[in-house]
Amino acid sequence: MFPLKDKVVILTGASQGIGAKLAALLLLKGAKLSLAARDETLLRQVAGSSDSLVCSGDLTEASTRTCVIEQTLQRWGRIDVLINNAGRGSYYSLAESSESETRAVFDLNFFAPLALTQLAIPHLEKTRGSLVNVSSMAGQINLPWMSIYSASKSALSSLTAGERVEFRRRGIHVMGVFPGYIDTEFQSHAPGPRPPSQVARARRFAVSAEVCATAIVRGLELQKTSVVTPSWGWLLVWGNRLMPGIVEKRLGSLQ
Repeated sequence: MFPLKDKVVILTGASQGIGAKLAALLLLKGAKLSLAARDETLLRQVAGSSDSLVCSGDLTEASTRTCVIEQTLQRWGRIDVLINNAGRGSYYSLAESSESETRAVFDLNFFAPLALTQLAIPHLEKTRGSLVNVSSMAGQINLPWMSIYSASKSALSSLTAGERVEFRRRGIHVMGVFPGYIDTEFQSHAPGPRPPSQVARARRFAVSAEVCATAIVRGLELQKTSVVTPSWGWLLVWGNRLMPGIVEKRLGSLQ
């Protein structure tokens, strides 16, 4: 068991959705939080009356990432957990996505968590802490109506697997998280055309952000290597691995 009481946790994308629910659950567990996102007002609402540190700014900027690490160390002197949760969606097709849009997706979904992790590694090594990367089911199964997003999350998934092997000798636990359809505002914030109507109707099967956050916290406490939420999402992942042609044909018919 990895008790979270008094653990110093950096949580990105903490202003709403899964991040906000994670913050609430971690506070209940007694963790000390360093909350990062662009919207300072929303971050302070999430922090509430706790002594959580609020670090507002664009995580794709090196200065923001450095500030998050330095302020956390100044406040508590250590880092026990880094949760890379911030992410950006995109519904543009491969044919329509501009270079600037594609780079923006990869900057936040891949390069920002990589760079923040590199800054945190020496401190996580000292505390034998944990690194959590929130990827997506789309990083395991390419969604043709979100191909750029899927590619960025696939890259993050691959990075997480590499970090797990490389950081083991440093005593750092690494966990990948693969949420499916979660009932948040994430989809409405993603730029580009809306997904096919058949896909939009799948929202009725979405699980809540609180259910997803609970699975993440439980996975962290148990030091799991992977968390898929909802848990039946593993069926889709293995179906794609064992019968990729059938899955691709089915997804293609939804466009």
